[in-house]
Amino acid sequence: MLYLIAVAIAGFAYEGRRYGTDRLATSVIIGAFVMAVVPLLSLLFTVIVHGWSRMVQGGYFTATTFGSSNPDAIVGAGHAIVGTLMITGVTALIAIPLGVMTAVYLVEYGKGKFARTITFLVDVMTGIPSIVAGLFAAAAIPLINLSLFGHTEFKNGFMGSIALVVLMTPIVVRNTEEMLRLVPNDLREASYALGVTKAGTIIKVVLRTSASGIISGIVIAVARVIGESAPLLITAGTTDMYNTNLFAGQMLTLPVYVYNEYTKGNQATAWAGALLLILIVLLLNLFARWVAKRFAPKGE
Repeated sequence: MLYLIAVAIAGFAYEGRRYGTDRLATSVIIGAFVMAVVPLLSLLFTVIVHGWSRMVQGGYFTATTFGSSNPDAIVGAGHAIVGTLMITGVTALIAIPLGVMTAVYLVEYGKGKFARTITFLVDVMTGIPSIVAGLFAAAAIPLINLSLFGHTEFKNGFMGSIALVVLMTPIVVRNTEEMLRLVPNDLREASYALGVTKAGTIIKVVLRTSASGIISGIVIAVARVIGESAPLLITAGTTDMYNTNLFAGQMLTLPVYVYNEYTKGNQATAWAGALLLILIVLLLNLFARWVAKRFAPKGE
């Protein structure tokens, strides 16, 4: 703040009002950038310093927390990694098609009260707290199981996926809708003039043109839900062993793993889990950038 004041005074005094204002605005922009980047770099540095040594130790990617009270036990996050990938994968398999098709309907077909109602509901769902999504899944899935299969399962991986679907779908809908609206109508009209059907135009022209933006939005949505812990504590629960069955038994994810280890006082494993979660998100973003570049329209 003192630097900005000094720059403003010096600029107005020696360069005049016009150049002084320009220098002040430049200093404010640079200062805002530094204020945004420094905490991020500090966070990354802290996570790497505290978590790297524990993460690269033998057995961390395959061992579990079973028997962690034994001083000689090898504690790892293998079961949390498997749980995170399975729950997030099922979430993406449900939320991505649902969100993209909803956005296509709103942009290409939706008119009248029904479309406006869907848009309103999507806006509401975008802002709901994650814990509410967890409570919804925890209340709805046991009732569905009871009516269809005659028994209830109060905590499992699939229930956690449904909670994350509630959080991820509106993000995919909103981003895809914006990307589809950016496609020029001239492309649609040219496709219709060539005799292509509306469905063919949507698939081959509209979605093809906006693929890079849609994929980027999907990655943002995945990054949004992969770090959720509150709804998964309610729905997926926690376990000290591997569980690859989404429909039976509790399943652990990395955010819940980090929380559990932190509350137990195992700071090193908690930092290692946080670093591993950051690396997974980084890899997802790099993969998305490659896919977006691969499927971008020619000439971009």
